Amino acid sequence: MKNTKQALQGFALAASLALPLGAFAAGEAPPRGGPEMTAPDGDFESLPEEQGGLKGPGFPPQGGPHPGMHGPEGLARGPGPGFGPGPGPRGEPPFLHGLQLSEAQQDKVFAILHAQAPYLREQAKAHEKAARALHDMRLADKYDDAAAARQAQAAAQALANMQLQRVRTDQKLLSLLTPEQRKKIEERRAARAPRP
Repeated sequence: MKNTKQALQGFALAASLALPLGAFAAGEAPPRGGPEMTAPDGDFESLPEEQGGLKGPGFPPQGGPHPGMHGPEGLARGPGPGFGPGPGPRGEPPFLHGLQLSEAQQDKVFAILHAQAPYLREQAKAHEKAARALHDMRLADKYDDAAAARQAQAAAQALANMQLQRVRTDQKLLSLLTPEQRKKIEERRAARAPRP
């Protein structure tokens, strides 16, 4: 009985290994969930579909945008309620998306954004340093409440400084816009406003 059971298990194992290999030898692609295929250079787009390339149903044509979970028009609408479109390709605030800025406006936007970068970086480093120190105090052998309060205050102040700088920058950028561009921003804001 024991030998028969072992023989059947061995046969089942051999069959489960042989069937996919036979299909693969016949030129058929291995089933999904099979061994992972990798391209020599890690570029899965260059692999044929049957070897795991990014082509076929469920994948966009090469060079095209992925429709996302909201369908093709989802890209135009953004990620959904509660989420803004995020910074633009040059790091500009979302309210500038879709505005046809003149070359002079683009140059001024670039200058304003790059002028604030060192200050924002400095404040981000200050926040990180204070937050890390505060985190390390959580499990320290000796706890100093005054030191923890100073670190918490420093972390909060750095965040407040970054937020204030962003508001100031947004106001500088708004001052560059024409009345028509400002109107377009207001129309978009009104369209996103919650309805009663």
